[in-house]
Amino acid sequence: MFDSGVGGLTVARAVIDQLPGEQILYIGDTAHTPYGPRPIEEVRELALGVMDELVDSGVKMLVIACNTASAAVLHDARARYTRGRGVPVVEVVHPAARAAARVTRNGRVGLIATQGTVDSCAYDDALSSVPGVELLSTACPRFVELAERGTTTGPEVMEVARGYLDPLRAAEVDTLILGCTHYPLLTGAISYVMGEDVTLVTSSEETAKDVYRELARRDLLRDAQAPAPVHEFRVTGDPDAFAVLARRFLGPEVAHVTRAAAPAAD
Repeated sequence: MFDSGVGGLTVARAVIDQLPGEQILYIGDTAHTPYGPRPIEEVRELALGVMDELVDSGVKMLVIACNTASAAVLHDARARYTRGRGVPVVEVVHPAARAAARVTRNGRVGLIATQGTVDSCAYDDALSSVPGVELLSTACPRFVELAERGTTTGPEVMEVARGYLDPLRAAEVDTLILGCTHYPLLTGAISYVMGEDVTLVTSSEETAKDVYRELARRDLLRDAQAPAPVHEFRVTGDPDAFAVLARRFLGPEVAHVTRAAAPAAD
Protein backbone atom coordinates (compact mmCIF):
# COMPACT_ATOMS: atom_id res chain seq x y z
CA MET A 1 0.00 0.00 0.00
CA PHE A 2 1.32 3.44 -0.76
CA ASP A 3 0.43 7.10 -0.54
CA SER A 4 2.26 10.37 -0.90
CA GLY A 5 2.17 10.79 2.89
CA VAL A 6 -0.11 10.02 5.84
CA GLY A 7 -3.44 10.15 4.00
CA GLY A 8 -3.29 6.53 2.91
CA LEU A 9 -3.37 5.52 6.57
CA THR A 10 -7.14 6.06 6.41
CA VAL A 11 -7.24 3.23 3.86
CA ALA A 12 -4.82 1.16 5.95
CA ARG A 13 -7.12 1.58 8.96
CA ALA A 14 -10.12 0.32 7.00
CA VAL A 15 -8.18 -2.65 5.61
CA ILE A 16 -6.89 -3.59 9.07
CA ASP A 17 -10.43 -3.37 10.48
CA GLN A 18 -11.99 -5.47 7.70
CA LEU A 19 -9.06 -7.86 7.24
CA PRO A 20 -7.37 -8.10 10.65
CA GLY A 21 -5.35 -11.13 9.62
CA GLU A 22 -3.64 -9.46 6.68
CA GLN A 23 -0.18 -7.93 6.89
CA ILE A 24 0.44 -4.46 5.45
CA LEU A 25 3.63 -3.02 4.01
CA TYR A 26 2.99 0.73 3.69
CA ILE A 27 5.24 3.19 1.92
CA GLY A 28 4.63 6.93 2.19
CA ASP A 29 6.51 9.02 -0.35
CA THR A 30 6.89 11.88 2.11
CA ALA A 31 9.99 13.19 0.34
CA HIS A 32 7.74 14.28 -2.54
CA THR A 33 4.47 15.07 -0.79
CA PRO A 34 2.11 16.55 -1.80
CA TYR A 35 1.49 14.89 -5.17
CA GLY A 36 -1.50 17.09 -5.99
CA PRO A 37 0.30 20.12 -7.50
CA ARG A 38 2.80 18.00 -9.47
CA PRO A 39 2.41 17.28 -13.20
CA ILE A 40 0.65 13.99 -13.90
CA GLU A 41 3.70 12.53 -15.68
CA GLU A 42 5.89 13.28 -12.65
CA VAL A 43 3.34 11.66 -10.32
CA ARG A 44 3.31 8.64 -12.63
CA GLU A 45 7.09 8.22 -12.40
CA LEU A 46 7.11 8.66 -8.61
CA ALA A 47 4.25 6.22 -8.12
CA LEU A 48 5.77 3.54 -10.33
CA GLY A 49 9.05 3.91 -8.45
CA VAL A 50 7.34 3.23 -5.13
CA MET A 51 5.27 0.37 -6.52
CA ASP A 52 8.38 -1.25 -8.03
CA GLU A 53 9.84 -1.35 -4.51
CA LEU A 54 6.66 -2.87 -3.09
CA VAL A 55 6.44 -5.56 -5.76
CA ASP A 56 10.14 -6.34 -5.39
CA SER A 57 9.46 -6.81 -1.67
CA GLY A 58 7.14 -9.70 -2.53
CA VAL A 59 3.68 -8.25 -1.85
CA LYS A 60 0.66 -10.23 -3.08
CA MET A 61 -1.45 -7.12 -3.83
CA LEU A 62 -0.87 -3.42 -4.48
CA VAL A 63 -3.24 -0.82 -3.03
CA ILE A 64 -2.83 2.68 -4.48
CA ALA A 65 -4.09 4.61 -1.43
CA CYS A 66 -3.73 7.98 -3.13
CA ASN A 67 -6.30 9.57 -5.45
CA THR A 68 -3.77 11.62 -7.41
CA ALA A 69 -1.59 8.57 -8.04
CA SER A 70 -4.62 6.40 -8.85
CA ALA A 71 -5.69 8.90 -11.48
CA ALA A 72 -2.19 9.14 -12.93
CA VAL A 73 -1.06 5.55 -13.01
CA LEU A 74 -3.90 3.02 -12.72
CA HIS A 75 -3.84 1.67 -16.27
CA ASP A 76 -0.04 1.54 -16.33
CA ALA A 77 0.03 -0.20 -12.95
CA ARG A 78 -2.38 -2.94 -14.02
CA ALA A 79 -0.39 -3.55 -17.19
CA ARG A 80 2.95 -3.51 -15.40
CA TYR A 81 2.08 -5.49 -12.27
CA THR A 82 -1.15 -7.44 -12.79
CA ARG A 83 -0.63 -8.56 -16.37
CA GLY A 84 3.15 -8.38 -16.18
CA ARG A 85 3.83 -9.94 -12.78
CA GLY A 86 0.53 -11.37 -11.54
CA VAL A 87 0.06 -8.84 -8.71
CA PRO A 88 -3.51 -7.46 -8.50
CA VAL A 89 -3.94 -3.70 -8.11
CA VAL A 90 -6.71 -1.94 -6.16
CA GLU A 91 -7.15 1.84 -6.28
CA VAL A 92 -9.34 4.42 -4.55
CA VAL A 93 -11.15 6.35 -7.32
CA HIS A 94 -13.69 3.82 -8.61
CA PRO A 95 -14.81 2.53 -5.19
CA ALA A 96 -15.66 6.08 -4.05
CA ALA A 97 -17.37 6.93 -7.34
CA ARG A 98 -19.53 3.80 -7.13
CA ALA A 99 -20.55 4.64 -3.57
CA ALA A 100 -21.45 8.24 -4.47
CA ALA A 101 -23.59 7.13 -7.40
CA ARG A 102 -25.37 4.68 -5.11
CA VAL A 103 -26.27 7.15 -2.35
CA THR A 104 -27.02 10.43 -4.13
CA ARG A 105 -30.68 11.42 -4.06
CA ASN A 106 -30.75 14.45 -6.35
CA GLY A 107 -27.91 13.48 -8.71
CA ARG A 108 -25.73 16.45 -7.70
CA VAL A 109 -22.43 15.03 -6.48
CA GLY A 110 -19.58 17.19 -5.23
CA LEU A 111 -15.92 16.24 -5.38
CA ILE A 112 -13.14 17.76 -3.32
CA ALA A 113 -9.67 16.62 -4.32
CA THR A 114 -6.16 17.73 -5.16
CA GLN A 115 -5.59 19.81 -8.28
CA GLY A 116 -3.99 16.83 -9.96
CA THR A 117 -7.01 14.61 -9.36
CA VAL A 118 -9.45 17.29 -10.51
CA ASP A 119 -7.41 17.98 -13.66
CA SER A 120 -7.19 14.27 -14.48
CA CYS A 121 -11.00 14.01 -14.74
CA ALA A 122 -10.70 10.50 -13.25
CA TYR A 123 -13.91 10.88 -11.26
CA ASP A 124 -15.71 12.41 -14.25
CA ASP A 125 -14.73 9.33 -16.23
CA ALA A 126 -15.75 6.96 -13.44
CA LEU A 127 -19.22 8.56 -13.21
CA SER A 128 -19.72 9.21 -16.93
CA SER A 129 -21.74 6.03 -17.41
CA VAL A 130 -24.15 6.80 -14.55
CA PRO A 131 -27.26 8.50 -15.92
CA GLY A 132 -28.58 11.55 -14.07
CA VAL A 133 -25.43 12.26 -12.07
CA GLU A 134 -23.73 15.67 -12.32
CA LEU A 135 -20.27 16.09 -10.81
CA LEU A 136 -19.07 19.43 -9.42
CA SER A 137 -15.36 19.44 -8.56
CA THR A 138 -13.24 21.70 -6.35
CA ALA A 139 -9.51 21.47 -5.68
CA CYS A 140 -8.67 21.86 -1.98
CA PRO A 141 -4.86 21.86 -1.73
CA ARG A 142 -4.68 23.36 1.76
CA PHE A 143 -6.58 20.40 3.20
CA VAL A 144 -3.54 18.21 2.51
CA GLU A 145 -1.25 20.70 4.22
CA LEU A 146 -3.51 20.80 7.29
CA ALA A 147 -3.80 17.02 7.49
CA GLU A 148 -0.03 16.53 7.14
CA ARG A 149 0.50 19.03 9.99
CA GLY A 150 -2.05 17.24 12.14
CA THR A 151 -4.17 20.40 12.31
CA THR A 152 -7.72 19.05 12.13
CA THR A 153 -9.69 21.47 14.31
CA GLY A 154 -9.71 25.17 15.12
CA PRO A 155 -10.41 28.52 13.43
CA GLU A 156 -7.90 28.03 10.61
CA VAL A 157 -9.47 24.71 9.59
CA MET A 158 -13.00 26.17 9.67
CA GLU A 159 -12.00 29.20 7.62
CA VAL A 160 -10.30 27.06 4.96
CA ALA A 161 -13.21 24.61 4.90
CA ARG A 162 -15.81 27.35 4.40
CA GLY A 163 -13.78 28.90 1.60
CA TYR A 164 -13.62 25.63 -0.31
CA LEU A 165 -17.05 24.23 0.52
CA ASP A 166 -19.49 27.16 0.47
CA PRO A 167 -19.76 27.08 -3.37
CA LEU A 168 -20.64 23.38 -3.23
CA ARG A 169 -23.28 24.02 -0.60
CA ALA A 170 -24.71 26.80 -2.77
CA ALA A 171 -24.83 24.33 -5.68
CA GLU A 172 -27.00 22.05 -3.50
CA VAL A 173 -24.92 18.90 -3.78
CA ASP A 174 -26.37 16.16 -1.60
CA THR A 175 -23.31 13.91 -1.74
CA LEU A 176 -19.67 14.89 -1.36
CA ILE A 177 -16.76 12.67 -2.37
CA LEU A 178 -13.67 13.20 -0.25
CA GLY A 179 -11.39 12.54 -3.22
CA CYS A 180 -8.12 12.55 -1.33
CA THR A 181 -7.23 10.05 1.39
CA HIS A 182 -5.96 12.92 3.56
CA TYR A 183 -9.38 14.53 3.72
CA PRO A 184 -11.10 12.05 6.09
CA LEU A 185 -8.76 13.39 8.76
CA LEU A 186 -10.81 16.62 8.44
CA THR A 187 -14.23 14.95 8.36
CA GLY A 188 -15.48 16.84 11.42
CA ALA A 189 -14.96 20.27 9.88
CA ILE A 190 -16.11 19.20 6.42
CA SER A 191 -19.31 17.66 7.77
CA TYR A 192 -20.03 20.69 9.92
CA VAL A 193 -19.70 23.11 7.01
CA MET A 194 -21.64 20.97 4.53
CA GLY A 195 -24.47 20.20 6.95
CA GLU A 196 -26.08 16.99 8.10
CA ASP A 197 -28.17 16.54 4.92
CA VAL A 198 -25.04 16.02 2.78
CA THR A 199 -23.64 12.50 2.68
CA LEU A 200 -19.85 12.31 2.81
CA VAL A 201 -18.27 9.50 0.79
CA THR A 202 -14.73 8.39 1.49
CA SER A 203 -12.84 5.79 -0.47
CA SER A 204 -11.38 4.04 2.57
CA GLU A 205 -14.20 1.64 3.49
CA GLU A 206 -15.15 0.95 -0.12
CA THR A 207 -11.52 0.32 -1.09
CA ALA A 208 -11.11 -2.12 1.80
CA LYS A 209 -14.16 -4.01 0.51
CA ASP A 210 -12.52 -4.22 -2.92
CA VAL A 211 -9.33 -5.51 -1.28
CA TYR A 212 -11.33 -8.24 0.48
CA ARG A 213 -13.23 -9.21 -2.68
CA GLU A 214 -10.09 -9.36 -4.80
CA LEU A 215 -8.11 -11.41 -2.28
CA ALA A 216 -11.03 -13.81 -1.81
CA ARG A 217 -11.62 -14.14 -5.56
CA ARG A 218 -7.98 -15.01 -6.14
CA ASP A 219 -7.78 -17.28 -3.07
CA LEU A 220 -5.11 -15.02 -1.58
CA LEU A 221 -6.57 -14.43 1.88
CA ARG A 222 -4.03 -15.08 4.62
CA ASP A 223 -4.38 -18.36 6.47
CA ALA A 224 -6.50 -17.87 9.59
CA GLN A 225 -4.00 -19.99 11.54
CA ALA A 226 -1.05 -17.79 10.59
CA PRO A 227 0.70 -15.77 13.32
CA ALA A 228 -0.64 -12.32 14.14
CA PRO A 229 0.39 -9.88 11.41
CA VAL A 230 3.19 -7.38 11.94
CA HIS A 231 2.68 -4.26 9.83
CA GLU A 232 5.64 -2.46 8.30
CA PHE A 233 5.85 1.25 7.54
CA ARG A 234 8.46 2.97 5.39
CA VAL A 235 8.77 6.58 4.26
CA THR A 236 11.04 8.34 1.81
CA GLY A 237 11.31 11.38 4.09
CA ASP A 238 11.71 11.80 7.86
CA PRO A 239 10.60 8.60 9.66
CA ASP A 240 10.24 10.28 13.05
CA ALA A 241 7.91 13.02 11.80
CA PHE A 242 5.77 10.45 10.01
CA ALA A 243 5.62 8.20 13.07
CA VAL A 244 4.14 10.97 15.23
CA LEU A 245 1.27 11.57 12.81
CA ALA A 246 0.84 7.89 11.94
CA ARG A 247 0.36 6.88 15.57
CA ARG A 248 -2.13 9.70 16.05
CA PHE A 249 -4.28 8.51 13.15
CA LEU A 250 -3.64 4.76 13.00
CA GLY A 251 -2.71 3.86 16.56
CA PRO A 252 -0.39 1.28 18.08
CA GLU A 253 -0.15 -0.68 14.82
CA VAL A 254 2.66 1.73 13.92
CA ALA A 255 5.43 0.16 15.99
CA HIS A 256 8.29 1.81 14.12
CA VAL A 257 8.97 3.53 10.81
CA THR A 258 12.00 3.01 8.57
CA ARG A 259 13.35 4.98 5.62
CA ALA A 260 12.65 3.80 2.09
CA ALA A 261 14.60 4.72 -1.01
CA ALA A 262 13.06 7.81 -2.57
CA PRO A 263 11.88 7.43 -6.17
CA ALA A 264 13.51 9.80 -8.62
CA ALA A 265 11.65 12.96 -9.63
CA ASP A 266 12.61 14.77 -12.81
